Formats: sequence, C-alpha cells, structure tokens
Amino acid sequence: MQSASEQSEAAEPQTTPARPAPPEHAYPDHWEADVVLRDGGTARIRPITADDADRLVSFYEQVSDESKYYRFFAPYPRLSAKDVHRFTHHDFVNRVGLAATVGGEFIATVRYDRIDDRGLPASAPADEAEVAFLVQDAHQGRGVASALLEHIAAVARERGIRRFAAEVLPANTKMIKVFTDAGYTQKRSFEDGSVRLHLDLEPTDRSLAVQRAREQRAEARSVQRLLTPASVAVVGAGRTPGGVGRTVLRNLLGAGFTGRVYAVNAAFPETGSDGGPAELDGVPAYRSVGAVGEPVDLAIVAVPAERVPEAVADCGEHGVRGLVVLSAGYAESGPDGRERQRRLVRQARSYGMRIIGPNAFGIINTAEDVRLNASLAPQTPAAGRIGLFTQSGAIGIALLAGLHRRGAGLSSFISAGNRADVSGNDFLQHWYDDPGTDVVLLYLESIGNPRKFTRLARRTAAVKPVVVVKGARHSGSAPPGHRVPVTRVPHATVSALLRQAGVIRVDTVTELVDAGLLLAAQPLPAGPRVAILGNSESLGLLTYDACLTEGLRPLRPLDLTTAADPADFRDALAAALADETSDAVVVTAIPWVGEDGATESGDGEVLAAALREAVASVPAPTKPVVVVHVEMGGLAEALAVATSTRPSPAGRGSGTGTGTSTGTSTSVGTGAGARTGVRRDTGAPVGENRFTGPAGPAGPAGPAGPAAPETEPVTASAPPTPAQDPTPVTIPAYPAAERAVRALAEAVRYGQWRRQAAEPGRVPEYEDIDEAGVAALIRRVLGGAEADARGVTLGTDQVGELLARYGITALPTLPAPTPDAAVAAAGRLGYPVALKTTAPHLRHRPDLGGVRLDLATEEQLRTAYAELTEVLGKPEELQPVVQAMVPRGVDTVVRSAIDPAVGAVLSFGLSGAASELLGDTAHRLVPATDRDVAELVRSLRTTPLLFGWRGSAPVDTPALEELLLRVSRLVDDHPEVVAVSLEPVVVAPRGLSVLGATVRLAPPPPRTDLGPRSLPNY
Repeated sequence: MQSASEQSEAAEPQTTPARPAPPEHAYPDHWEADVVLRDGGTARIRPITADDADRLVSFYEQVSDESKYYRFFAPYPRLSAKDVHRFTHHDFVNRVGLAATVGGEFIATVRYDRIDDRGLPASAPADEAEVAFLVQDAHQGRGVASALLEHIAAVARERGIRRFAAEVLPANTKMIKVFTDAGYTQKRSFEDGSVRLHLDLEPTDRSLAVQRAREQRAEARSVQRLLTPASVAVVGAGRTPGGVGRTVLRNLLGAGFTGRVYAVNAAFPETGSDGGPAELDGVPAYRSVGAVGEPVDLAIVAVPAERVPEAVADCGEHGVRGLVVLSAGYAESGPDGRERQRRLVRQARSYGMRIIGPNAFGIINTAEDVRLNASLAPQTPAAGRIGLFTQSGAIGIALLAGLHRRGAGLSSFISAGNRADVSGNDFLQHWYDDPGTDVVLLYLESIGNPRKFTRLARRTAAVKPVVVVKGARHSGSAPPGHRVPVTRVPHATVSALLRQAGVIRVDTVTELVDAGLLLAAQPLPAGPRVAILGNSESLGLLTYDACLTEGLRPLRPLDLTTAADPADFRDALAAALADETSDAVVVTAIPWVGEDGATESGDGEVLAAALREAVASVPAPTKPVVVVHVEMGGLAEALAVATSTRPSPAGRGSGTGTGTSTGTSTSVGTGAGARTGVRRDTGAPVGENRFTGPAGPAGPAGPAGPAAPETEPVTASAPPTPAQDPTPVTIPAYPAAERAVRALAEAVRYGQWRRQAAEPGRVPEYEDIDEAGVAALIRRVLGGAEADARGVTLGTDQVGELLARYGITALPTLPAPTPDAAVAAAGRLGYPVALKTTAPHLRHRPDLGGVRLDLATEEQLRTAYAELTEVLGKPEELQPVVQAMVPRGVDTVVRSAIDPAVGAVLSFGLSGAASELLGDTAHRLVPATDRDVAELVRSLRTTPLLFGWRGSAPVDTPALEELLLRVSRLVDDHPEVVAVSLEPVVVAPRGLSVLGATVRLAPPPPRTDLGPRSLPNY
C-alpha cells in the first residue's frame, strides 16, 4: 500500500532541497486508546513518535516478505534510516502515524499523509489524505487493521481531512476487504495495475452499524475467553488449608472443571518428592506461571495487592489471556488504591489481557463441557438458562442462595467487584447471542457508561429479558472503587430511560429473583388479562386487588372452595389455559382438609402432580402460570425437587440443545442437570433462544437441596412423547400474592415492549426544517464563546429565530417596564392581552398571582399593572411583559437537555406546582420516534386531562406530538443546543401555543458512543 507521497519522495533526486517541515504539534495523548480485537484480546493504539525507531525496526523485521511487498509494491527487505525517520517523525496534523501495540511492541501501523488534488504532499485546507497499513503476519485476522482504520479516520476528521485515498495491489484481498467492509461511502477504480480506493470519512449509518457489530463480536469473544478457559492457574493458592486462593482451588476441583488446573505460589518447592512438579490438592503446583511450561488461559489472582503487579507480569509474559483478580486494596480503599487500580489495568492491557475485578468474588460457568467455578462460592449452582452479573460479592452470595432455593439454574455468574475493566456492558455483549442464556439478571451499583449500557440493553432486550436492580440509588455517589461519569439526571429519569430501552427495572434483589424465575420458566403473556383460581376466596381477592394495583386486567376469581382436591385444581387450570379470554393464570392454594377432617398428608406432592398434568395437557403453552401458596409445607417439599427447564418440544424449543436435567434431586456442585449439546460459541445465530425462536419457552435448570417453603417452584415431568423431551416443567411459586403479581406485571409490560419493538417507530422528516440556517446561527453565537463551557443563553429574538427555523412558533413577548409601555405593547399585539411577570422567583408561578389574563381594554390593563406592582413589587423587580391571548387549553411543559452521562433527553409534563411536586414528568431519549412521543404524552398520571377528563374537551395531542418531535430533531441535529425549555405550551382543542421559550447553546460534550471503538481510559 504505497502512498503517492512516498512515491514522490522516492522519485526525488537527492540534490533537491528538502521541503521545510511544518511545525510539530504537541503529542495528542487523547488519541491513545485500548481496543478489544476480534479474538477477544486487547491492544493499545497510540501515536508513533521519534522514540519508536527501534520498535519500528524490530516490528518490520518480523513482517513477511509478502506483506512488505503488498505494502511497498516492490521487494523491500529492510527500512533505511531515511524510512525510519520518515515513519517516526510526524507533525500530528498533515502527517500522522498510529501503532497498535501489545506488550509495548508494535503489531501493526497505519499512517496518513495529507495530499492535494494532484496527489502531492500538502497542508490544510487540503482535505484528502493517503492512508497505508502494515500488520504483522502473526496478528493478521485479529481485526487490527479494522480498529486502526476507525481510529485513524477519527484523527483525520479532527484534523479537517474528509477523504482517504488508498492504493492496493489486487492480490491484497485482505486489505481491500478492510476498506470495503468499513461502511464508509467509497469509490473504487483500477489504475496502472492497482486498485484505487476513495473513502468519505463522514460516518454513515452503515459504518456505525459495522463498528458496533465488530464491537459486539470482539467484546463477546473477550468474555467467552474468560468463561471457557482450557486451563486455569490459581496464583496465590496457599499450602495450608483456608485462604482465598486455596478456597478457589478447592471450588474449581469440586465443580469438576473439565480443563487443566495449576496451583501457583512462590513458596512452593521447585519439585515434588518424585522429582516431578510439586502437587497441591492433586494438581501440579509451581512457583510461577512461567514454570508451568504449558499454555494457561485464565489466572485467578489471590495474592496481596502489593504482589499483584509481579503476578500480572508473570501472566502477561507467558501468554495468559485473562485475569480474575480477587485481591482487595484497590480503589475501594481510597486514593492510593485508586492509583494502584489504574496501574493494574494499564499493566494488564499492555499484555492484551482483560481483567475481572479487582476485589472480585469470581466467575462461574455451568456448561457441561466447562464446569468452571472460579469463585468463592462453595457450591456451584445447577445448570440453567439465567445469566447473573453483580457488582457486589455479598449480593452475589444472596442471589446465588435465593436462586438455589427456588430451583433456578444459571448459565453463568459473574461478580465483578470494582469492575475496573470488564463490566456489565461486556457481559451484555456476550449474553446477547449466547444460546445458553435466556434471561439476564443484573445487580448494579453504578453504570460506568450509561449511553452504551442503554444501547446494549435495548438490543439485548429485543431477544431476551434484561432485569436490573440498581443499588446506591439515593446516595448521590457511586460506591468506592467505581469509575462513573458525573450525571445531573435524577434516578427516576434514568429508570424511565432504561424502561424505554426494554429493561425490566425492579427495586430489590427479591424482586430481581421473582421476575427472573418467572421469565426463565414461563412464556411471555400476550396481554394483561389474568385468570385467578384457587381454593381460598380471600386469597383470590387479594390477588385480584394486586392485579388492579399493577395495572393488569384480572378476571373474576374462580373459587374452587376449600373442599377442592388436586383433581379440581387440575381441571380448573386446564380449562383456564384453554380459555381464550385470559393471557395468564394465577393459581392460589391453601392447605385443604380431607374427608376425615385432617389435613391431606400428601397435599404438596399431589397438588404439584396435578398442576403438572394440567400444564402438560396443553401442546404448546402460551400462557404463564404462577402459584401463590400459603402454609403449604408439603408443597414446599415438592417444589424443592425442581432441577430443570421447561420442555422443548420439537418445533418450539430453543433449537440449541436438549434442555436438561433428569428431573430428580441432585446435589449441588456435581454438574448434574447441566446443559447438553448447547453451543457455547458466539457465532451461533442471534435469537436461538426461547424468546426469539419459533417455539415456546425453556426455563432454567435448578438444583435440588434444602427446601424453603416460600421460594420453591412447582415442577413436573410430562410423559415422554416423540415430540417432547421428558423434561420437567417449572412453575414459579410465591408466598405472597403481591410478589407473584408484581413479577407477572413486569412480564406483561416486557411482552408489550417486545411486540412494539418488533415494529419500531420512525423519526419523521419535516420539509420546513432549516438545518443549515440553525447551524449558521449557532456558529455566530458561539463564535467567541468556545472557551466558555457554560455556553450562552439566547436572547428573545434569537430564540424566536432558532425555533422558527424548526417550525416552532413562539408567541411574541413585549417588555412592559411602565404602564404606558404596556399599553403600547397591547396596541401592537391587539386586545385581549395577558400581563405577566418574568422575575425568576415568579416565572411560571401563576399561583403566586403574577399573571393577569383576558385584559380586553386599556383601562383593564392599567388596573392590572397597578395591582401587580402594588402587591408584588416594583416594575424593575417584576420585569413585566405583555402577550396576546391564545385559545384556552391545558398548560404543559416541553424540555430537552443534554446530560454528559446519558445524552440528550426529551421531557414532557403538565405545567403547575402539583405536577412538579409529584414529579409527574416523562422522559425519552433523543432522537425520539413518533411512537416514543405518543407514549410520552400518555405516560403521565395527569394524562387524562389531555383527553377530556370529566367532560372537558380533548386537546390537540397530534399537534403536541409534532412539537415534541421537532424539539427532538433540533437537539439531535445540533448537539450545541444543550438545553431547550418551552413553558408553558398551551394545548387547545385545535392547535397549541408556545408562550415561553429559553434556549441555551454551548460547545457540545464529547460523544464517546460515536467515536472509534475503545475501552475506558485509565
């Protein structure tokens, strides 16, 4: 890939005077970035400097002759001193070079040279550059060139370059593919035996989609490498029983890990008594990872924090792919620990390794072909289809115990501690297309990259449920050790935005388990209609009330009476499942009395069998079934035997495996009940799970063990048939109606979101929008204010001009500093008019008496003016204004603001103190679609006021929705518009009027989600 500038330099006679070099700019450290490559490893991308001469020479020596030929179009065995100087000396404007490094050494390079329209070296304002790559052969195929192209393109755009030109030999198909697959608008021609490519560097929808698809594959692969190692070394396993390292080693072995296990401790002897390696708990024991002499994929680091750097270096120098750092003493311990954590991440990434932790609890993968328990959890959960991520070890222990008691199994578990590197975002990338996971449960105490989290959660929720409980909601600060961006958005707003993305937001870990168990075990309800049946009228009524509270539509409860026996339950449930007037069924049960007046001894087992039989009678269940039980001890014992997933009949299963377990009680940690035949590679087709396949649900496998009456599911095995696995059905059970109904309501709302997400809304195009005119206005206003991050609040005339260019008319407001000025203003506007105060303490507070309406004459206006100034203060304090009257309607508020953490947010509410007091405001992320704004308008508690409450006339909601869409477009098109407030917006039966408007401009905050792929900086 020889550039024209290199050709011209090579052709120059040696007597030609050298061109004067442009002045060099300061080293652009913001171009440095860590990236995840296609195979899950990491590399560091940074600018090349004059200090890199030796690295460049060493790198070039390791490149094959063929790759050199492709780069220079001729045999080029070594770099001359002139080449080395040219490739390491850049001005960071017209000539830029970037290198991808691992372990401090180059593995690939890219450079651009600005050129003019003749292809000769040039300076700005020339906006084209030639680009050339060289990737070490050992690292080709890892996606290095694609990552470098993203970063060099971002650098070029920053420096005013809009196009790349590249010349490639036809045989260099890999490099041609790098360019053609990037998604940029491009042209290709064939000239003088080479392919000439021209790329426009303006990001396109396709280039962004390509970038995010590569990001997903790379980050998912990096997690998969951590979860599916072929070998594990426990660094810090002690010789004496106890201690963190020895505990993890014991748990690894107890889970039956299918790979190789090594114990590493500098205190071990060099050899054992037989002359071979020493042993610990039956596994080879070495003094260092390097001494193992075989590849180690994953290292569990359990040494004191001061010894961790030595352990990381040992791992990195010997090819370890990933680390789980259990050691504490990092950012959670204060400023010194925070700096120690930064050094740890930088050190690990320099070797291409990713880290879970530090201060982590560990990871678990229950797949039958892995059986990894690299954690401090003494028992390995049974295999199932729930993926669980926590940021707290203590909460992780509680969730594992709760899921175990409820018979739910896991596909994988991660407790990430300080999540300095690998975070919940990475695991969302993995679980998105993991065929072994149907439901994702997350306990989060902080969200490091809310924009990315929302984007990934929305995509994942489109194929499988994502349930989140957020800790530290009201503390106003992240837990110690967590790096998070500062946000001004209230917690309630963040919750609303997550729900918009399809995330199921719950408030407690109990609700997390309640919802997760139902979603993993049952199909999604088709609607909100709920059938209730049981042997207690009172419990049925409690369930009915709970349904109404959660917004469901319960049918009249069917009371089977206390004389009902299990056969009656079976028949009633079968009838409810066949009844088309309901979408879900709640079974309520209390102990019943036999003919002899004594409680039926086998009540629980018999009832479980009866419910099993009813569900099995339905060929393809489409309704979720939940059980509410009170004091059913026998039932609790029956529930304790649940160890598997819902059946996967032919034609409706997940399509990814056989589903699992024997349906008998198994001991935790044996691997019984694990998934079989499930593909673990991330290349599996997206959607091969029970929520997106052609079939119904498949739930989690769950362990047997001690029963807890309030937390066990009903399970049962349908008789084997040629079309069905003999796999037990899991029916979640709850000790309280409120808990069962709350979980069911979350499933109903999620199912509704899924159906709507299948047909997303659109962002309308408006022909009267003048995007270029607003951009010019913004440039004029911010022309001298770039250095002021606080920006500029526009004046009244500028606000009117800006909004008008987006089809939004703000009602004129004329100042009235004196009574005569008020009369003159009314004469210009025409009677009737309104007189309002605009002082900050009275603005938008009609309840304080600062507004006088329907002033039809000069006399009325002067009287009102005198009353205002007499009661509220002098005119200079009140800042009165005059406006024309508009048709009466409902006063509303439309706002949009850009938050550095979550991006642009569109907000809507009704005007007035009551709405503010109740926090009755709805929010959506920008850009909002027509469906988003329709939901926004209808999501308030005060929404009935817009639709004719108590006989009033309905207002013009289509006009209101159009206004919201136009504001959304304005903020999305121009990120410099950092705040818009329209208050009040009076929505009348026909049309609306914007009576007040403020707009704030500022240099836009950086959009990390639109830049090249990179990991958070340390």
